[in-house]
Amino acid sequence: MWDTDAMKKRLARILYEKSYMEGDFTLSSGRKSDYYFDCRQSSLNPEGAWLIGSIFLEMLLGLNIDAVAGMTMGADPLVTATSVVAFHKGIPLPALIVRKEAKGHGTASAVEGLANVGKGARVIVLEDVVSTGGSVLKACKRVTEAGLLVAGVFCILNREEAGSKEAFAAAGHELRSIFTRPELVALAHEA
Repeated sequence: MWDTDAMKKRLARILYEKSYMEGDFTLSSGRKSDYYFDCRQSSLNPEGAWLIGSIFLEMLLGLNIDAVAGMTMGADPLVTATSVVAFHKGIPLPALIVRKEAKGHGTASAVEGLANVGKGARVIVLEDVVSTGGSVLKACKRVTEAGLLVAGVFCILNREEAGSKEAFAAAGHELRSIFTRPELVALAHEA
């Protein structure tokens, strides 16, 4: 469909320039890290969004998926980009937004966009960065509680933190990533 290797190389450069920082950081898990990855800086960039959506779509092809979902706010541009790129390619792939907390009014829904999919729909949950997996596994739980089937989890960057692989295995979800930190840094520096 596309030259995925060239797209990954270009995306790595954008991510490295706009989203990757080295220093002393505290992650959402509370863990300390010598680097931070603020993916929104790249996923809200037009070229970055197109590349992310295109690469995720390439990863989805052949998986019999009905929708993509993600926890608000970090995954909002990811699911939107993937859904829009899919539509442009003639593939109907709705996007679902998973709320951190169910809204306290109206339908009290924890997942937005359910009118676009049926019960039992197969969903890939998208995430920008996976450290321990806590927030994306929470999104998976909400998707399942909404009557949908989580067919896997895709992320842009897998930090490969201790315990995350076991957490995904225990939850029964396969995790696939576009990059690990070493892959991202190496590709961003290729000539």
